[in-house]
Amino acid sequence: MSQQNRRKLEPTPALIPFGKHVVELRKKKGLSQEDLAGLCQLDRTYISGIENGKRNISLTNVFKLANALGIKPKVLLDYSEAGETL
Repeated sequence: MSQQNRRKLEPTPALIPFGKHVVELRKKKGLSQEDLAGLCQLDRTYISGIENGKRNISLTNVFKLANALGIKPKVLLDYSEAGETL
């Protein structure tokens, strides 16, 4: 896909709190985005998109992230500011 044809992903209000939670958990583990991406077998730009509220990830990737962070998926999904603008 050419650079001109790529659509720019914008943050989605409902995804921003989840992304912030991922950043917090990643940093607590002392991981860079690159490190986390490698552990999840996902691209670093995908991790960045999650953290910036630009990616609505699949359940499969929730499990990959949780596993890479050494936590249960429910911990990953337990964040205080659930985006209420769905």
